[in-house]
Amino acid sequence: MKRWIVAVLAAGLSFALAPAADAAKVVRITLQLPITHHLGQNLAAFKEEVERETKGEIKIEIYPSAQLYKDSEVPQAVSSGGVEMGVASLAQFAGTIPAVNIFEVPFSFPTWDLVTKATAPGSPIRGPLDEAILKTGARVLWWQAYGGTILLSKGKPIVTPADMKDKKVRVFGKTLGEFVKSVGGAPASVSGSEQFLAYQRGTVDAGMTGVTAVDARKLYQVMDYLTVTNHADIEFIVLINEKAWQGLTEDQRAVMTKAARRVETELRNEMGQIEAKSFDAVRDKIKIIDLTPEQVKEWQKATASVIDTFIGTSGPLGKQLVEAAKKL
Repeated sequence: MKRWIVAVLAAGLSFALAPAADAAKVVRITLQLPITHHLGQNLAAFKEEVERETKGEIKIEIYPSAQLYKDSEVPQAVSSGGVEMGVASLAQFAGTIPAVNIFEVPFSFPTWDLVTKATAPGSPIRGPLDEAILKTGARVLWWQAYGGTILLSKGKPIVTPADMKDKKVRVFGKTLGEFVKSVGGAPASVSGSEQFLAYQRGTVDAGMTGVTAVDARKLYQVMDYLTVTNHADIEFIVLINEKAWQGLTEDQRAVMTKAARRVETELRNEMGQIEAKSFDAVRDKIKIIDLTPEQVKEWQKATASVIDTFIGTSGPLGKQLVEAAKKL
């Protein structure tokens, strides 16, 4: 009798612990930016489509504003399975894949058309990078356009390369650090979510970011000048843990792939308008400096050595990508 009771209790416990057959599979996404930022809205569109098309089989939970992980922690968190999905700057993989910094090589992609070609799925530049990242245990679902890189400064505007001399500058990638060094500055790596405090406290004198961050993070409250250099392209990638990906059904993976492609294309097509809207939003809050073609050429000449440094530190893959960029 006692054995029967024990058996029943054990069976009941086992049933209670087992997930229901129709329970939704929860997929968490960590994001360093506010949900109102265009990257957050892009994730929200993905979430809506996936939940609708899987009829609730997959539930997407978005954790914005670095609630779970800082941007520098995302690659490891996703590859290790600490979180199922995450959004990270492409530059965060530079420690293991230096060639990802191809988009930071100064003025390598001077037009939006070239950026679009380089970031297209399966392109000679994106394809090898996606494959390299997969080997870390994280799969790239899609790329998120972030826009061109601008310079922020306090007290005095940065117009010429000489204006960077002896300044401590916030960067988010090693090659951007080489850019700063080439014009006499000192680079300092600062997380995107920690920019505001770094500028406010004077930890750095200047910084690099995208104009949408100036608006979303209210950086105009702590900086005086914004210089439109567009010397590098900023790309974010949406990652999913490879084991989590393989744990999905074929149909579920198909839905997520389709949704990822749709939201990626939409964001890429809208990026010009998004940047223009952000410039308009901050125009009366920070002094904007547009460089002349002659001034841009001065910057190109002053930072030309960075490409050789990039090739020297990024190995065969880096050299391969530089050649592919030239062919675009």
